[in-house]
Amino acid sequence: MKKTLYIASTIVLMACGSTKNTPAAAENIDYAAKYATSITAKDLGKHLFTYASDEFEGRNTGEPGQKKAVAYLKDFYISEAISSPLGGNDYFQEVPGDWLTKNSRATLKDSENVVAFIKGSEKPDEIVVISAHLDHEGIKDGKIYNGADDDGSGTVAILEIAQAFQMATKAGKGPKRSILFLHVTGEEKGLLGSKYYTDVAPLFPLVNTVCNLNIDMVGRIDDRHKADPNFVYLIGADKLSTELHQISEAVNKKYTKINLDYKYNDENDPNRFYYRSDHYNFAKNNVPIIFYFNGTHADYHQPSDTPDKINYNLLENRARLIFHTAWEIANMDKRIIADKAVIKAATAK
Repeated sequence: MKKTLYIASTIVLMACGSTKNTPAAAENIDYAAKYATSITAKDLGKHLFTYASDEFEGRNTGEPGQKKAVAYLKDFYISEAISSPLGGNDYFQEVPGDWLTKNSRATLKDSENVVAFIKGSEKPDEIVVISAHLDHEGIKDGKIYNGADDDGSGTVAILEIAQAFQMATKAGKGPKRSILFLHVTGEEKGLLGSKYYTDVAPLFPLVNTVCNLNIDMVGRIDDRHKADPNFVYLIGADKLSTELHQISEAVNKKYTKINLDYKYNDENDPNRFYYRSDHYNFAKNNVPIIFYFNGTHADYHQPSDTPDKINYNLLENRARLIFHTAWEIANMDKRIIADKAVIKAATAK
């Protein structure tokens, strides 16, 4: 069928004498590839040198530096005309300090998740969540823990991914399903912002949440990959949905060609990274997830985790991988199936 249509359209185009500005020519455009190019190392660096600067004081949950960070995120979304699911200029899902304190070992002040939203054109009630945590360690012993990789890298990746989707939307090529850009607070205190979202106040029903793509540390290289830095660790892609894993693999093969390392996806991995970032609060609710991660390094949770040490070309390609994966999932005819979640539920009975 595709071959016949192609031949037929070619004859029509030849008769017209040109393919310029014709519907058939438009159909041959790879819009995912087109808008992915807007995600650049230069723009990622521009954001991160601000977001992980001393001005933001390590973004400790509820503290003044974290308030500056959420204001930066809000201002970005407003400048890009990306709306909030809360309506108007309210981009903050308030997370009360008493709830944070009750669920952690520390006394914490009021904080907020930052949320932005692109409504799907055909299946708006089905939600793809792209997340990263906005907080870090703050100031300790007079030293600022800037958290450029952890998780400034994931935060600015979301900004660039959101901008790419918005460019597509403005051109009439927006996603069929809705995209929620979710910047969560309190991750360093125990995955608290994401727990508040999933367990207390989900803005959209979790049953309507197609998947969660969570980005936590994607700007560096670990010792294991010094000789071959074009890598990223993927964790959890196959744990709840066979289809999600297959899509992830196919998209990478087509577009970004990154070495997808599944070392930490092993159920017996002693690091237990699957349980240590915000995706887990979605996964425990049977929402399929992928956790994107570059592994730990000497600057992990140290004041030396600064933006000058980020590999921005790697960050660009990793962010494009996540964009392409989200694009594919958001534009599929049918929603991905959490086949392993169904099996687990049946077994539990």
